[in-house]
Amino acid sequence: MDNGSIYYDRYLAGDDSAMGDIVREYKDGLTMFLNSFTENIFDAEEIMEETFFKLAYKKPKFSGKSSFKTWLYTIGRNIAIDYLRKRSKLKYSPLEESDTLAGDMDIEENYIKEERKVIIHKAIQNLKHEYRQVICLIYLEGFSNAEASLIMKKNSRQITNLLYQAKRSLREELEKEGITYAGL
Repeated sequence: MDNGSIYYDRYLAGDDSAMGDIVREYKDGLTMFLNSFTENIFDAEEIMEETFFKLAYKKPKFSGKSSFKTWLYTIGRNIAIDYLRKRSKLKYSPLEESDTLAGDMDIEENYIKEERKVIIHKAIQNLKHEYRQVICLIYLEGFSNAEASLIMKKNSRQITNLLYQAKRSLREELEKEGITYAGL
C-alpha cells in the first residue's frame, strides 16, 4: 500500500507533519535509487533532500496517473539528471565503501551478512549505469516493470531487456568474486 498520496494530500491541506511522514517513508529507498546515478552516497543524499524540498515548497501537482512512489522517484530522477549535468565539468572519483556496522545480536553472523552486502553492492556499482538503475528499482525498491519504465522513461520491452542484461552482468561480476546465485 502506497500511503504517499494520502500524506501528500494531508500536507497540501495544511498538515505540516505529513511531510515528515513522506520523508520517513521514502528517504532511504530514494537515496539508494539516486545513488545509482551519482555513485556517491553523499551526493545522493543531497539530491534526496532537494527532492523533498521541491515537494514541500513548490508543491507540484500529483495527478494520480501512477503511484505516489513512482511519481516521487521520477522527480528525484529528474533532479539527479540536472545535478549531474551541472557537475559534468568537474572530475571526481567516488569514495570507496569503507566500513560496515555490526549489530548487537550475533556479531559474526552480522559481519558475514554485511560483507555479502558490500560484495553485492560493489558488483552492482561495476555494472553499466542503466543496469544499476533497473536492478535498484525492481529488486531493491520493489517497483514493477511498468513503474520502472515510467521512472526510467523506457518502454516495457526495454525494461525487460535491460533487466535480463543487468542480471546477466551482475551474475558475471559476482562470479568474479567467487559468489554464485541460482536466482540470477
